[in-house]
Amino acid sequence: MSALYFAAGFILGGLLVYLVVRLHRQDTERSFAALSLDALRQNSAEFLKLAGEAFSRQAQTGTGELDGKKKLIDQALESLSAELQRVKQCVADFDSKSGQKFGEVTSHLQNATAQTKELRETTFKLQSALSSSRTRGQWGERLAEDVLQLAGFTKDINYLKQQTLETGASRPDYTFLLPQGLKLNMDVKFPWDNYKLYLAAEVEEAREGYKQRFLRDVRARIKEVTTRDYINPNEKTLDYVLVFVPNEQVYCFINEYDHDVIDVALKSRVVLCSPFTLYAILAVIRRAVDSFNLSRTAASIRDYLAEFEKQWQEFKKCMENTGRHIEAAQAEFQRLSATRVNKLENVLNRVAELHLPQEAEPAASASNQPS
Repeated sequence: MSALYFAAGFILGGLLVYLVVRLHRQDTERSFAALSLDALRQNSAEFLKLAGEAFSRQAQTGTGELDGKKKLIDQALESLSAELQRVKQCVADFDSKSGQKFGEVTSHLQNATAQTKELRETTFKLQSALSSSRTRGQWGERLAEDVLQLAGFTKDINYLKQQTLETGASRPDYTFLLPQGLKLNMDVKFPWDNYKLYLAAEVEEAREGYKQRFLRDVRARIKEVTTRDYINPNEKTLDYVLVFVPNEQVYCFINEYDHDVIDVALKSRVVLCSPFTLYAILAVIRRAVDSFNLSRTAASIRDYLAEFEKQWQEFKKCMENTGRHIEAAQAEFQRLSATRVNKLENVLNRVAELHLPQEAEPAASASNQPS
């Protein structure tokens, strides 16, 4: 029973202690809150005072900086305004000139359109003309003659055109005349049909087929030339024959897509040549002919000089004889002008002395007459 009372008293005492501590804590909190509020009010007033002073100083400093920045902005605006004015003037000038330039561009475009149309018509006419083998041959001959004229070759002097060979029925397009009666033949015909179809084809498979057929035509043309009498020792021809391809594009196409065609042609003693390479070959031929003619002329000059030397010796002998005759004539002239002249003058003086007395008598008789 006493234990029960003790426990109840202990719990009641603890409860009283808790109540007392809680009341004391609330009083303490209220006191601390009041003190904190007073300190906050004082600190807030001081902070506001300090903030006001700092803000005032900052406002003054910011006002000065703003004035400086305003001046810089005004200067930038003035510069920008001047630049905009210049751009505006440039735009105005461009607008004023653009009309004239546009008219010139329109005129140039119209001229280009007209020239393109003319070029297209010319190309069509050229393609139509080249579709005929005869026309292609004439065109190739005309181009070959232009190259010959450029190289300084003269017809019937440096080359012959379409002259039938003496030992056969073949007739090369051109025969170049070389020293010592040698000759070099050239043919200007070339395949074209499959190459034209290759250019016009749009499908890659068809283009490849036309390309291969064209390259076969070229090799067939090389073989055809070798079957003729263009290389003939009886005609005193060289061991090679020229085949002229009168188109640089076709010549480059052949060399690009058939790397062995040159070797095949050379083995058959056929030289494929374009306008540029033909000019180079003709230049070499012309130089060789000039060198041969120069050597032959030099031999003739040596013969003439030997004959001149012989005649010069004869001339010197005649001059020496003439000189001796002139010396003898001069000695005879000296005798005539000295001895003979003196003898003749002595005779004349004696004759003059014989007439002096006759001239003195009339003078004496005149002096005896009375005055």
